[in-house]
Amino acid sequence: MTAAIAQRDRWFGFAMTLPGLFALVLVVLFPILFTLWTSTSDFTLLKPSNDAFLGLSHYTQAFATPEFRHALSVTLAFVVAVVTLEFLVGFAVALALDKVEHGKAVYYVILLFPLLMNPVVVGLIWKMFLHPTLGIVNYVLSLVGIAPVDWLGVPDNAFWTVVAVDIWHQVSFMIVLLLAGLAALPKEPYEAARLEGAGTIRCFFWITLPLMRPVIVVTLLIRLIFAVKTYDIIYIMTRGGPGQATELVSYYIYRRAFVGLDVSQASAMAVILLLVVLALTAWLHRYMRSLAQ
Repeated sequence: MTAAIAQRDRWFGFAMTLPGLFALVLVVLFPILFTLWTSTSDFTLLKPSNDAFLGLSHYTQAFATPEFRHALSVTLAFVVAVVTLEFLVGFAVALALDKVEHGKAVYYVILLFPLLMNPVVVGLIWKMFLHPTLGIVNYVLSLVGIAPVDWLGVPDNAFWTVVAVDIWHQVSFMIVLLLAGLAALPKEPYEAARLEGAGTIRCFFWITLPLMRPVIVVTLLIRLIFAVKTYDIIYIMTRGGPGQATELVSYYIYRRAFVGLDVSQASAMAVILLLVVLALTAWLHRYMRSLAQ
């Protein structure tokens, strides 16, 4: 009798999850499968049909395209820059805030405010701030005798400006996660180290960093995954320019699909980007499981 009731409950639970599973298949699985199929066919916006099966030719063509390889290199430079700088700034701020005893709520509000803003809003605000003639940044610089800077019109300036804006927007993510990790550290190792005469620097390198290693690795990997997919700020601020100085893979795929109208080629590039993100996610999941064992 008990087994029959348990079996009935399982079937009832399965029936209740069917609508959600069906919606999940429609919203997530179908677009992925359609993209995979499109990446192996001759689908374009001028000829929206999958008439011919081309196999992996679009994938080989993607790696043979100089613009795509350039977008990969720009993306790699962007990801390394933002993740490294955000980690260094975020860890320094987290270490400072961990010692604060009063007014932490105020600091949290200030730090989380940029993170709560939509990336499109962030891009629009900073694009206005950085306008070469009407922006407030160049106006403030002129007050101290510094000539106006074309922040988004020169390739090197544009790349590092986008990096700086992304850091301003996302560094709070690093701070919050690292601060949570610091708050969870045990106090006993520090007390024992101080009894042995260890100073702040030795405690940091011999206690804090080893204990924070799992949190640091997970934080870096999560931020790296999101950095690879950056699109909004690039679209709003530079459209990949000047030239191709800020053209990340995500924006290049969009341009290839909706400007070049070659949806099949863009789908192949999107699948390549998806595989990169999945590999990073699998690595993150495997590392987290190894820490839990």
